[in-house]
Amino acid sequence: MASTSGGARLRSDAVRNRARITQAARSLIVTRGLAVEMDEIAREAGVAVGTVYRHFPAKSNLMEAVLAELGAEIEGTHAEAVSRVEAGRSAGYAELAALFRRAVVDANEERLLRELGPAGGPCLPPEVQLQAESAMNYLIAAAHRDGDLRADVTMSDVELLLTHAPTAQTSRKERERWVTLALRSLASPERVAEDLVADRSRGQ
Repeated sequence: MASTSGGARLRSDAVRNRARITQAARSLIVTRGLAVEMDEIAREAGVAVGTVYRHFPAKSNLMEAVLAELGAEIEGTHAEAVSRVEAGRSAGYAELAALFRRAVVDANEERLLRELGPAGGPCLPPEVQLQAESAMNYLIAAAHRDGDLRADVTMSDVELLLTHAPTAQTSRKERERWVTLALRSLASPERVAEDLVADRSRGQ
């Protein structure tokens, strides 16, 4: 019995350590880039460097794990947005706006993708890319049905804007302003008017 309990405790410790290592790697990649060393990641995670290598024999293995985690989170974010709209708890335009802010203002995902990805191309698995496109198309269609988007807005327009969005090296205030202007370029006149009224009421 003691052996079973000890094994379970070791397994749970290993899971926690792995999560701490990948989280530390993400944090350091965002702030310092891929030049970060494994011993630095170990210190950030609060584990021995040997523990890092037991989980990830090479740095490339750790980077692959970070990318897999990021892909799963992006899939979850899009799935939850679609689920809220399907359940009537949110609207397509509101979810599109939230995704813009997450991608451009919060920007942690963008920083990781920029560091981990090949130059000039996406680094997420194709299935994640396809799921993201499907979710965005669903949200765009929902926003069209609600009359919140201009009639001519397509997925290509959204991709064009996000492709040319400011990076995390731009100040947060400027990124927030960019998102505001980008959303206005997509929104129907009625939606823009409602947003302006809401902004004035908040004193913005």
